[in-house]
Amino acid sequence: MTNVRIGVMYDRDWAPEGLPGFARQAEALGVDDLWVVEDLGWNGGVSAAAVALGATERIRVGIGIAPAPLRSPALLAMELATLARVFPGRLVAGVGHGGQDWMAQVGAVARSPLALLEETITSVRALLRGERVELAGREVRLDGVELTHPPAEVPPVVAGVVRPRSLELSGRVADGTVIAEGHGPHDLENARALIGKGGAASDHTLTVFAFACVGDDADEVTQALRPHVEGHAAWLGRPPHEVFTVSGPAAKAAEQIRELAAAGADTVALRIAGPDPLRQLKAVLQAVAQHD
Repeated sequence: MTNVRIGVMYDRDWAPEGLPGFARQAEALGVDDLWVVEDLGWNGGVSAAAVALGATERIRVGIGIAPAPLRSPALLAMELATLARVFPGRLVAGVGHGGQDWMAQVGAVARSPLALLEETITSVRALLRGERVELAGREVRLDGVELTHPPAEVPPVVAGVVRPRSLELSGRVADGTVIAEGHGPHDLENARALIGKGGAASDHTLTVFAFACVGDDADEVTQALRPHVEGHAAWLGRPPHEVFTVSGPAAKAAEQIRELAAAGADTVALRIAGPDPLRQLKAVLQAVAQHD
């Protein structure tokens, strides 16, 4: 499992002012990635990524995920290029459809979510490569736009998607795919097949978010995870016991990370529930290191 990256999510419910300290401590523990969230009403993804990058020296920071309906592709590319130039090689930009209920709240429901996501990712990637973009698409229009300061090291743009047609789209146009919490090894195998059907290159990456609670008290672990598991079960349309988690004693959690890696995950980012998330993160990282 030495090739799998292990990341941690800064949960959207945690106060923004805690992010710099958390990021520094997570980096000191040896984590590979820190992922920040952009959900309507919570934190801004680009600003949170800037805070995390500025507080650390080594770890990669992922934006998971920017809703395409809320983000002008030109402005998003400008923001990403700024971060990528200041912190080369340390940024991953996730883009997705956005929750349709949330998009309706702000009057940003796309006529064609698939077209919008494809045109957004395609144009953002081209702009980051320093290209002059002309696009008269179904949802996006760019008339000779280019970046004055494109990044020397272009950050990967990955698609945060769930449904089959969107997974195929990710394989076709993105550098990688982000899989939402609750998906287990079998789900990853199906996702890989759909991404491949879309024409993914051999270096197309798969990042998996996973609810996590590391501890020896089974009742405490179950209690901490219950609201997350039940909420995602309803969203995914599956019973709660089929919502995959990285949970239990540290050795068991490490084994579950290995299962995701064996199913094709390049990065496993833990969304930790329960008390003292940094203690939990340290325990699972130690368990992984002991096995390797």
